[in-house]
Amino acid sequence: MTAFFAFVHHVAAFTLVAALVVEFVLIRGELTVAAVRRLARADMVFGISSGVLLVVGLLRVFYFEKGAAYYFHNAAFIAKLALFFMIAVLSIYPTVKLISWRKGIDAASLPAIRRILHLELVGVVLILLFAALMADGIGYFG
Repeated sequence: MTAFFAFVHHVAAFTLVAALVVEFVLIRGELTVAAVRRLARADMVFGISSGVLLVVGLLRVFYFEKGAAYYFHNAAFIAKLALFFMIAVLSIYPTVKLISWRKGIDAASLPAIRRILHLELVGVVLILLFAALMADGIGYFG
């Protein structure tokens, strides 16, 4: 069962990264109605994969793997979790804007959305770093 949850966790993580990259590429191009629809679908996939990643990750922390006591005594894990939540909060603005674009594209919000997507990508890269540190036991203070 542990391997299955690890597999689902990794699939959700790769799906999240792929959706974020698709959003990043689409937002750089010409924003037609079709492009905005694709952008909204990518954002939806990003949101769903984020939810799956969080739920499965928490199941792994509390019921599988090394247990919550281990993970919550690891600075790399805490940093990883904090970054995940920061990305989640950052993603609210683009999602709200994309929903509002059904009525018409607001080009004035594009620079902010692009900056947010950049920050989200940096956050994902840092999460990968902290995951690697955590896997090596670096950051454990228990």
